[in-house]
Amino acid sequence: MPEIYGRLMDGMTKAKTVLFDELGGPEVLRLTELEIGEPTTGQVRVRVDAIGLNRGEALLRAGSYYYDAVLPHSRLGNEAAGVIEAVGSGVAGFAVGDPVSIVAKPTDEGMSEHGVYASRVLVEANRLLHRPAHIDAITGAAVWTSAFTAYGALVEVGRVRAGDTVVVTAASSSVGMAALQIARYLGATPIAVTRTGKKADRLRSAGAEHVIASDNGAVAEQIRALTDGKGARIIFDGVAGPGLPDLAGALAPDGIFLVYGSLDTRTTPLPMWWPINIYGYAVFHVYADTERACRAETFIVDGLRNGALTPIIDRTFDLTEIVEAHRYLESNQQAGKIVVTVRH
Repeated sequence: MPEIYGRLMDGMTKAKTVLFDELGGPEVLRLTELEIGEPTTGQVRVRVDAIGLNRGEALLRAGSYYYDAVLPHSRLGNEAAGVIEAVGSGVAGFAVGDPVSIVAKPTDEGMSEHGVYASRVLVEANRLLHRPAHIDAITGAAVWTSAFTAYGALVEVGRVRAGDTVVVTAASSSVGMAALQIARYLGATPIAVTRTGKKADRLRSAGAEHVIASDNGAVAEQIRALTDGKGARIIFDGVAGPGLPDLAGALAPDGIFLVYGSLDTRTTPLPMWWPINIYGYAVFHVYADTERACRAETFIVDGLRNGALTPIIDRTFDLTEIVEAHRYLESNQQAGKIVVTVRH
């Protein structure tokens, strides 16, 4: 074990941790210090250096996620990067001093019990990915949830191929930008749909061939015009809501409509009378299959290494600024990922 980690571990059992005791806005979040102790069987303790924020965390905090927060003392967060400080029994393949990323895995309690908004966390070893030398902590906290979601939907389900037209809604989100990059990496033509034209330049720099502002209306008509009336083969949608049937009209016959998010929380009607395929998609589709997860990790690491995939970091906050970070997350001003860093 490296000497520096042996010194750091002496007496180190506390962690600054973000908790909330009631549902509400960002102001319900509080930073406190908790005893975390040593890892048990199958666990590791990770010194967290960076945390990636995701929309689902704001929804859980507000009480509008697909499962309920366990109150009081609920935690938050699925995605982080850091360095292993201690390893429990039964853990193979990881050692003290290893740089790692922490990714989401489905559990009964979810992030309420296993959240990673903290300076140190105990996590199951099966939530870890080795972090190669060319991936720093901020990148390691920003890339996985977004890229896994986009990869799983577009590659494993959509089977994107060169020449396809791929429409990406909520395109300025971190998942949307990852989807634009992956589509272009595979030789497809990415069309970004965003609420206004203010982020058009950033979306084009992220890989979009065309940018459509939904505030201008007639989104399906614009997509059909850009595809010479053929329609898109794939729509990757993070919005859902009552506008879904109109958007589905921009699909080519037998096209694939992949819904991974519901920024519009109103009821989503299904256009069942059209010859299209609609999938409700979640990132756990990737994690649930070992071979699928290995393919995804290889694809993403290769893309990061050759520059085809680069997580867009919109802004960073310190852990002590978690309330401000959540306010910014909900402002919809960002283009890309929001990352919280941890000072030690």
